[in-house]
Amino acid sequence: MTPRQQVFAIAASIFIVLLVFELVRRKRLREEYTWLWILSAATIFLITVRYDLLVFITHLIGAVLPTTTVFLFGILFLYLICLHYAVKMTTLSEQVKKLAQEHALLEAALRESTAGQWTEGHGETEKR
Repeated sequence: MTPRQQVFAIAASIFIVLLVFELVRRKRLREEYTWLWILSAATIFLITVRYDLLVFITHLIGAVLPTTTVFLFGILFLYLICLHYAVKMTTLSEQVKKLAQEHALLEAALRESTAGQWTEGHGETEKR
């Protein structure tokens, strides 16, 4: 890895950490996801500083070039994020469905309750 690439990767990892903290501070990113992005930045930093570790992992998985290993792990990382968000969306979809059903039941009960009161109140005025 050339010195220019190292400087860029280290700067990128520091930028990611600072961006994550700023997003959490502005409440645009929940704290529960912070560890994932900090871990990603730390991995970028570690692989940049310890390039021999990347070469070792490359040989361990049978890849030819270290860039192949980086792209492989990048794609796996994105796949896992997509899978996580799909699970979250499914959970939220079920919650919205349940809340909509409960809202409909409560609204029907309220209509029934107010319709009964209106009829009773209306009938009393006619009897007088």
